[in-house]
Amino acid sequence: MTKIDILQMGSYPEWDETVLDRLYRMHRYDQAADKAAFLAEIGPRIRGVATRGDLGISGEVVAALPRLEIVSVYGVGYDAVDLNACRLRGVAVTNTPDVLTGDVADLAVAMWLAATRQMVEAEAWARSGSWAANGARPLTRRAHGKRAGILGLGRIGRAIGNRLAGFDMQISYSSRVQKPTPGWAYVPDPMALADASDVLFVALAATPQTRHVVSAPVLAALGPEGLLVNISRAANVDEAALIDALVTGKLGGAALDVFDNEPILDPRFRDLPGLLMQPHIGSATVETRKAMGQLMRDNLAAHFSGQPLLTPVLARQT
Repeated sequence: MTKIDILQMGSYPEWDETVLDRLYRMHRYDQAADKAAFLAEIGPRIRGVATRGDLGISGEVVAALPRLEIVSVYGVGYDAVDLNACRLRGVAVTNTPDVLTGDVADLAVAMWLAATRQMVEAEAWARSGSWAANGARPLTRRAHGKRAGILGLGRIGRAIGNRLAGFDMQISYSSRVQKPTPGWAYVPDPMALADASDVLFVALAATPQTRHVVSAPVLAALGPEGLLVNISRAANVDEAALIDALVTGKLGGAALDVFDNEPILDPRFRDLPGLLMQPHIGSATVETRKAMGQLMRDNLAAHFSGQPLLTPVLARQT
């Protein structure tokens, strides 16, 4: 049986690459020296695209694939996919939600705890010998019992809230609509949510409407003792305003797993006070990455066997 031609936008773990190579005829876009010539050669044969949330697929690449039927995203975010180009062509788009929810929520809570209790700095203090030479570190702030705001109450936002409930937190959230959350306060305005929070968790999907929703006024409302935790997409936060707020002390601190232009970061991040940085590792566990790869492949298999897509973002239109 002739294998279906799939365009792969970037690398995956070896366990996924091995299975994809066995099931499909894979064409690796990231390895092509002349990408235009590569697309001109293999584009007419491509029926599916396997990509990552950070890579997506541009409208120009979609246009170069006249037989394209499906884009399967390895990741929950699909903001890098040109959905309009896919919609106009009737191309299905899928992602991998749910399987990474728990790990991302775990990291959000871990980042909050680490930043609040300055655990990275304290570990370096003990390891370097400063504890023995200079004594105890300055006191930090309490984590439990504080006011938590969650900006975006989708799967991940709700999972964060469920974890925070175990810390006796006063939980508020913003979402497009009020949701059944007994004991949690619905605050639709992001600035009002920040003003009512000691720590603000950003868990929004990235869309044109949410770009820089965490603006300079929102950061000012969070205040000089407030902490921002972003495990969603960098575009949801005005990065320039965030850097300014940390430099000037208008914001108490930030814990970030996502950045503009990552992995090439704004050099000012290196010396900012009150900042905890992670290299976009929200879903980076063996268990979750294997589940993401499986769901990505299952969506491809479902499409090519005529079965309903498991996790569609856009359904194919014929």
